[in-house]
Amino acid sequence: MSKYIPGNQKHLTLNDRIYIENELAKGTPFKDIAAFLCKDPTTISKEIRAHRISDWYHKGTFYNAKNFCIHRYHCQKTNACGKILLCDIKCASCPTCNQTCKDFEKERCKRLDKAPYVCNGCTKKINHCTISHKYYYNGRAADRKYRELLISSRSGINMTKYQLHQKDQIISPLIEQGQSPYQILTNHPELDMSVRSMYTYIDKGLFTARNIDLKRQAKFKPRKCHKTQITDCSVFTDRTYSDFCSLDLSSFVEMDASYDFTERNFF
Repeated sequence: MSKYIPGNQKHLTLNDRIYIENELAKGTPFKDIAAFLCKDPTTISKEIRAHRISDWYHKGTFYNAKNFCIHRYHCQKTNACGKILLCDIKCASCPTCNQTCKDFEKERCKRLDKAPYVCNGCTKKINHCTISHKYYYNGRAADRKYRELLISSRSGINMTKYQLHQKDQIISPLIEQGQSPYQILTNHPELDMSVRSMYTYIDKGLFTARNIDLKRQAKFKPRKCHKTQITDCSVFTDRTYSDFCSLDLSSFVEMDASYDFTERNFF
């Protein structure tokens, strides 16, 4: 049903994220936030979990600020590691308690495991909260992180270095033997790529083989990029498709223009 909500298919803007941050501080549920932004509540939930900021606040026992065990206040264990024979110090005060104790259980907050998934709007003060791993949602930081991901996902190639190396070990030797990219992909469907992608990767120098190793590629001239001849954008004023829809015509007919050169008189 989310696709029937007006504006639900639009990306969240900076103002939307700042609104989410302010409403989280007030304790507003996801359903009310989504209703105001004309979004699905799942969209708000995914946005917060994807862009929340992780923060460590080291607060534990008085002697050891790195103890994150839920039993640290009432634990009476000594010498849990077994390395020192005569050790009467409580393990709760030892820096290695969490790594050596078999009964270690990390303290968790239910607020972080379910909605709202962040510490925004929590009634406890940070000095009184004993949870070490905290999450916060910041609208401006979330929008900046989203913009960086939007740019990085559209740059480079959609392949890891290991996958690129594996494909290079198959493609480059066959090209040096004189096989064409089409022939290589026909005989090796496990490469899972198109002919156009292989030509692009070779042209960018991502493979060991180069354009000069291709039989026909070296004979072709580089393609020319034909730019539009219209430099004055004012010619499109009141002539776009949106302007046509604004006329609210009850009926219309599309017609193609033609010109008969036989009737022209050349003198």
